[in-house]
Amino acid sequence: MDDLLSEFLTETSESLSTLDSALVNLEQNPNDPQILGNIFRLVHTIKGTCGFLGLPRLEHVAHAGENVLGKFRDGELEVTPAAVTLILQSIDRIKLILGHLEQNECEPEGSDEDLIAHLNAMADGRPEGAPPPPPPPPMPTFESVAESARAPEAAAAVPPPAFQVEPETEDEPEPEPLPAPRAAVPVAAPQPPAVAAAVVTGAPLEAKESAVAAQTIRVNVELLENLMTLVSELVLTRNQLLQMVRGRDDSEFATPLQRLSHITTDLQEGVMKTRMQPIGNAWAKLPRIVRDLSVEMNKKIDLQMLGAETELDRQVLELIKDPLTHMVRNSADHGLEPTDERKRIGKPEVGKIVLNAYHEGGHIIIEISDDGRGLNLDRIKQKAVQNGIASESELETLTPQQIYQFIFKAGFSTAEKVTSVSGRGVGMDVVRT
Repeated sequence: MDDLLSEFLTETSESLSTLDSALVNLEQNPNDPQILGNIFRLVHTIKGTCGFLGLPRLEHVAHAGENVLGKFRDGELEVTPAAVTLILQSIDRIKLILGHLEQNECEPEGSDEDLIAHLNAMADGRPEGAPPPPPPPPMPTFESVAESARAPEAAAAVPPPAFQVEPETEDEPEPEPLPAPRAAVPVAAPQPPAVAAAVVTGAPLEAKESAVAAQTIRVNVELLENLMTLVSELVLTRNQLLQMVRGRDDSEFATPLQRLSHITTDLQEGVMKTRMQPIGNAWAKLPRIVRDLSVEMNKKIDLQMLGAETELDRQVLELIKDPLTHMVRNSADHGLEPTDERKRIGKPEVGKIVLNAYHEGGHIIIEISDDGRGLNLDRIKQKAVQNGIASESELETLTPQQIYQFIFKAGFSTAEKVTSVSGRGVGMDVVRT
């Protein structure tokens, strides 16, 4: 693959991940010029690079989305959940096209006129009859393909605002509000029946560009692995020299060797730190996932992410991304009750899912909890018998904790029917594996 195209795919993957979180943030903070400005710059950069590389399909979708964002920025169009949903659909379309581009080094055949027409209609304030259909399924999503592209490196309308993204510790000064819209502008997509809202707290704001990020460079992981191997060899050689000096009366080399020992230790620790990344990187996609789930399942969900700065080895971080996603989806689907049921039993309408990462006794603890109904022991027993995993007599001899382990078996699910969220018995099997 051409180096320029490879670099474009890597940078765009990072931009799309940032856009997902930033758009969720914008939905709750529609008058924040910093968030909107950051989103506009990212989409503008994607559009400009697509034009330079000769990728017209991507360029046209990005250009149509940029037009809507420009209306937001100029105060000519109100930032509504329906508008954010349409922009998110354009981001998803870009991901699908990029997935094909990553695999085949060319854009897929097809037309995006349906989506572009809705984006243009929204930008012009013209109502459209129907929301754009979902993108065609044959193309792989860019998120799944881009993960492999980044591996060698370290670095539809909805009701009132669906998410809140709040900084965990810092208090930011109040930004100046955007200019008031000159007129109420009808949106392109029609409003469906009201759906649930969701809240995200504890997530880092991504609107403000980090000064640290501007001082980073991409380094091939293979180079770091080779460097780590050389450092390991250096440590072994140092230990051999120290052993030799201990067996001799001559201490002429003792002082410089001790200095060498300290430098080697510092070098080893420094190389190890280059492999560490904050766990917040693995959580970056969760706000968008929870937003979509809250709409799909008509539930109100409060996602809290604590300890996002806790660092893990990059390889460990890659391994836990999918299990974390499956567990959050399970909490949203199986754990949290529907809004009507929560009100009936006296619980708050908004269900809570909490992610917490922290250090304890030389270990890193990652907790995922929710305030839902918990595991249904009777339902698990029923499904275990139904699937032939255990007989009723065998279940009587097992403790609840032993019975709970059945949920990790491949194909085991307590869902009454298969949906796009659950029912196939795959999620917890992935977690255990």
